[in-house]
Formats: sequence, C-alpha cells, structure tokens
Amino acid sequence: MDFFNHIGKMALGSRLRMLTEKITEDAAQIYKLYDIDMQPKWFPVFYVLSKGEEKTITAIAREIGHSHPSVSKIISEMSKKGFVTEKKDETDGRRNVVCLSEIGMQVTHQIEDQYVDVASAIDEIAAQTRNDLWKAIEEWEFVLEQKTLLRRVQEQKKLRESSQVRIVDYRREYQLAFRNLNQEWISAYFKMEESDFKALDDPEGYILNKGGKILVALYKEEPLGVCALIKMDDPDYDFELAKMAVSPKAQGKSIGWLLGQAIISKAKELGASKIYLESNTILKPAINLYHKLGFQKVAGRITPYERCNIQMELIIK
Repeated sequence: MDFFNHIGKMALGSRLRMLTEKITEDAAQIYKLYDIDMQPKWFPVFYVLSKGEEKTITAIAREIGHSHPSVSKIISEMSKKGFVTEKKDETDGRRNVVCLSEIGMQVTHQIEDQYVDVASAIDEIAAQTRNDLWKAIEEWEFVLEQKTLLRRVQEQKKLRESSQVRIVDYRREYQLAFRNLNQEWISAYFKMEESDFKALDDPEGYILNKGGKILVALYKEEPLGVCALIKMDDPDYDFELAKMAVSPKAQGKSIGWLLGQAIISKAKELGASKIYLESNTILKPAINLYHKLGFQKVAGRITPYERCNIQMELIIK
C-alpha cells in the first residue's frame, strides 16, 4: 500500500476498486464453499426476488439502485442458470415480470447458513477496526447525493483559478484588449454599432476623461476581462455599467462575478447611489450574473443600441 500512502486521496477511486475486487473475489469463493452456483453480482437481484414477489426489471432496478440494462443482463444470466423465470404480467400483457424458479427458491433456503456466517465474519472484521465502514459508506453516499464529487472538484477548480485573478485599473496598454474582448462577444451575437466604436476606439476620451472608470481582469497577468463605468448625465442614475466582456477561454474562473463586484465597489467609492445597464435577454449568463449582483429590471428607456431589449438598475446601499 506504499503507492496509496504516497499518492493519497487522489487515488480514492482506485483504492476503493481494489477493495471491492478483493471482497468480490472472496465472495465468489464463499458461494462455492456453500455449494451455491451463483455470481456475486447477482446477489442484489436474487435477494429482492427471494421475498417471493414477482417484479418487473424496472422495479428491481429502482429498488437496488442499478440501471435497467444492468439488471436486464443479470436476469438473462440468472435465467440461463435456471434461477429465474420470466412471464407476462397478468394485469398488463405489455410487461414481463420476473420471479425465482424452483431452483432459485431452493437456493433461498440453502443460503441461510451462509448469511449467518458472513454476517459473523463481517462483525469480526468490524471489531478489529477503529472505524465503522458501513456507517462511513452510508455517510459518503448521502453526502455525494447532495453534491457529486465531480461538482465539488469543479467548484474547487473555480475557487483556485479565481484566486489567480487580479482586478486592476485600466491603463493605455490594455486598450487593445478592451476593444477586442468587447468586439468578440458583440460580433458573435449582434453587430457593432456607432456607440460601440466611440467607446472602444477612444476609451480615455469617451469614458475616463468624463469621470468614468474601466477595470481589467488579469488571469496570470493576461487581460481576459473588462468592465466600464460610464458617467451618466441623468437625474436618475450616476453611472452606466457597460462594456463588460470576458474571454471565452476564461469561462469558469468567476471573472464576470469578480469584475461585477469590483465595478460596484468602484461606483460606491465615487459616491454613486444608482447604476444602470442595458443588455439583451439572449445573453442568459450575463442576465443571470446581473441578477446575482443585485440588478433589477426597469421600464424601458431611450437607448442608442439596437440590440438592447432589457434595462436594469442597481440601488447601491
């Protein structure tokens, strides 16, 4: 076990598989010890049917937590050995039901001593260990039902990568990234408009020199996200959140969320009480992000953008 002690938790699946294989190999020998011609993988199906009730393959699969194809294959193997019989359901001729054959029922009596001895052997193992494996398995199964290992790894990956994101103030060296990142998403869904060119070709003159701000998200020092606050000459709003763009290759790193939080904090520093934005409902991830940041839909206003079909505001508290 030196390998597993060295590699640790990353080999959890491999170690569990080895333990399962070891127990399964012993189980096959145990059946032979009691002169029972049965494969270990049949046992869940056999046990369900040993209660004497006829069941459909679907019902068996649901009860033991296996897939329908898996149970169907096991039934086929058990049928060849004469353990089960299949017949049409008397109440619904479209369905087949399965039950133990005479041979299968004989095994239910023959296996009783095996049940007793196996249970005692497992109790003996449990008495020699500090941890209750059965309870631990139940706990792991419950926790993984709430959130899978895959989902948990995805979240940890996102946390690690987002920790490598830095939000910085705009500098002239980021002008090309500011333009390209925005042009990339706009051109993918819509067309570039006059207001886009004004802001992207001259961010200093159109945004910064008028009291606005631009933030840039750096991932491993590469600019992969941008967002702007444009000063508004409007009695209802102080700034417009605009020109938010994140590179597709940076998805899953929380850059949009980090940029949104940073730009709202910047607006607070500037004394803003309300922020306005315009978007399009086809951009579902963006709309979801805005809602998550606290923006709410407002009645339509005059807009310079053809693509705009939703307007939102954030009241800063």
